[in-house]
Amino acid sequence: MPRSHKPVEKRTRRRPPRVEALASLPLFFRLDGRKVVLAGGTEAAGWKAELLAASGASVHIFAEELDEGFAALLEKGGAGGTFIHHRQPWSATSFEGATLAIADAGSEGEAQAFYCAARAAGVPVNVIDTPRFCEFQFGSIVNRSPVVIGISTNGVAPILGQAIRRRIEALLPRSLQAWAAFAGLVRGRVLETLKAGAERRRFWERFTDLAFSGKTAPKDPLGCDVGSLFQEAAETGRGRVSVVGTGDGDAELLTLKAVRALQSADVIFFDACVEDDVLELARREAKRVVIKKQLGAPRGQDAKIIEDMSALVEDGKHVVLLKSGNLSATRELRVLLARGLSVSQIPGVERGLAEFAPFSSFATGKPETTATLLHHLSPPSVKRPVREESARR
Repeated sequence: MPRSHKPVEKRTRRRPPRVEALASLPLFFRLDGRKVVLAGGTEAAGWKAELLAASGASVHIFAEELDEGFAALLEKGGAGGTFIHHRQPWSATSFEGATLAIADAGSEGEAQAFYCAARAAGVPVNVIDTPRFCEFQFGSIVNRSPVVIGISTNGVAPILGQAIRRRIEALLPRSLQAWAAFAGLVRGRVLETLKAGAERRRFWERFTDLAFSGKTAPKDPLGCDVGSLFQEAAETGRGRVSVVGTGDGDAELLTLKAVRALQSADVIFFDACVEDDVLELARREAKRVVIKKQLGAPRGQDAKIIEDMSALVEDGKHVVLLKSGNLSATRELRVLLARGLSVSQIPGVERGLAEFAPFSSFATGKPETTATLLHHLSPPSVKRPVREESARR
């Protein structure tokens, strides 16, 4: 039978960009001493004035009358910036030298006039609660300054943004504010004494562990805790390998330890079955290397991957081997350990086990429920004594 010389079309899986499409670009804008125009004396305008002053702005308020709470704010003063009250409506000359312009307009016509005047002056503009006259939005804020987190839903679901903010507030300790300020004190020493790349990253990773440890931030940049971090970061010359399993492939079932490994990686080797949502959780700057065949075959390809990872570890890099499915004692893992490399294994979570979580004693308050589930999940060969007295507690 004659062979066909027709070219065969090969379909390869297209990897997603490192950043998916954004509804808007999140920016953190310095307003120290800069002029901001604010038109309106309402309660909503007063909240914007307080927020702008907290960012260090010089807020020029154009309003003949002020809401009672707004007037009280002006008497009290802002947290960082200043208020200048012009007892008159805004005009075209109000925008001279302004960095931003915000208005709480009383009508559609006023909103459009303010928007057009600001645009003509080249000033970014926001008309409160009128998206079509906004070039930027105010999102929900989590304030641990100098750590500031902004949350935006692009104006379509403000209540959702507020709910997200509450959840983040619960995760971040108040002490983080002091630790972030302390980071500014040691940053110069980090730049002077530690090499760019792996050494500095090791320092900041361990610094972050301290910040979330519940300890109070030290006041002395040369304190013993921080001093040991400098020594450890400088002395640890070799990198490490984290072998991460994705379980059933659901990014929401990754453990916190797996996410931390992905976010601190320098290079990520992953097989083609790993879902894009999992890769989306990885550090943006990390180099990604796709393994086009499963790691079980062929052996020559496995050897090349191991050689590449070993070289990167010797260079002080943190390498993540991201594998779809559950981890086992693979040949690759044994070879890496035999070479004396620092290897940690982070297994994934199976969906079936995760779905039992709502039935735990912590959720139901019934220890016997946990005992029953463990009884049925255990292999038949395992003895499963259940104490009656503990089940009745």
